[in-house]
Amino acid sequence: MKVFYYAKRFGYNALPSLYFKRKYQKLKRFEKSFSQEEIEYRINYYNKVNQPFETSKRATSIENYKRTKGTDYFLDLKEFLHYFKLSTRFDYRFGDDTDVNSFPTLVKARPIDGNNANSVLFKLNKNRHFNWVNDNLKFTDKKDLMVWRGGAYLELRKSFVKKFYNHPLCNVKQTNRPVEDLPWQGDFLSIQEQLKYKFIFCPEGNDVATNLKWVMSSNSLCLMPKPKYETWFMEGTLKAGVHYVEVKSDYSDLEEKILYYSKNSAEAEQIISNAHAHVNRFKNENLEDLLCLKVLEKYTKLSGQFEALKFNDPTA
Repeated sequence: MKVFYYAKRFGYNALPSLYFKRKYQKLKRFEKSFSQEEIEYRINYYNKVNQPFETSKRATSIENYKRTKGTDYFLDLKEFLHYFKLSTRFDYRFGDDTDVNSFPTLVKARPIDGNNANSVLFKLNKNRHFNWVNDNLKFTDKKDLMVWRGGAYLELRKSFVKKFYNHPLCNVKQTNRPVEDLPWQGDFLSIQEQLKYKFIFCPEGNDVATNLKWVMSSNSLCLMPKPKYETWFMEGTLKAGVHYVEVKSDYSDLEEKILYYSKNSAEAEQIISNAHAHVNRFKNENLEDLLCLKVLEKYTKLSGQFEALKFNDPTA
């Protein structure tokens, strides 16, 4: 499957300039038909920079943009570089590093709190993170238990899995590789199997919780500590008790929350409905592509690259 996926994506990048010109024109026409308020809000959320700046000495021109590591990251950015001239320069950083640079940099994730403006969010590693599910099982028809599977390499997850792997309200195991000889080491559990549970835990790892997006698109209830990091999914806008159920960072109230929402299904279903509404903001393919383009366009203008766009706006 991966072979065909990458063949398709590399093939996309080999398409002639005329294809991208037509797509650019299509996106600009779409822009006129969509809510300008939503477009502007999201552009300025991702790219908080509001003052002119210079790219760093390490900035890469599109002409010299090459794959070094992280093929998915490379392709996700490359997809939108076709709309800009080869001389256009960007600072970018691939991977899970969440440190904020001293100059505006395209990144996958950033801290929610503090001055994070120099971390310009871009939709990176989207094949791994932006997956939705079709959940045909109602919340009330699911098991009154919480489930989690994942790698427990950092202390936050290690302490969680040690504490709850044998809890009667939980089906919690780590799936570390290489396999560890520990009682909380378990087997892989498919998403379809996890969807049979009312509650799914979404702990952060190196940055955001990878499973958060598909869990919020399901009919299960997301439980997690207050998130510290955000990506293109705008985790910083999620509200406890509205989009997810917040548990304390030491998990001391986790059992209490499971029991409460097991007995109060209507409240749980309202939170799930709100989660679906948030997810729906990211399902319009034209909007997602337009926003990626506009985030880069704002970056080029503020960095003094006023003639960076390759094509003319057909709606101007």
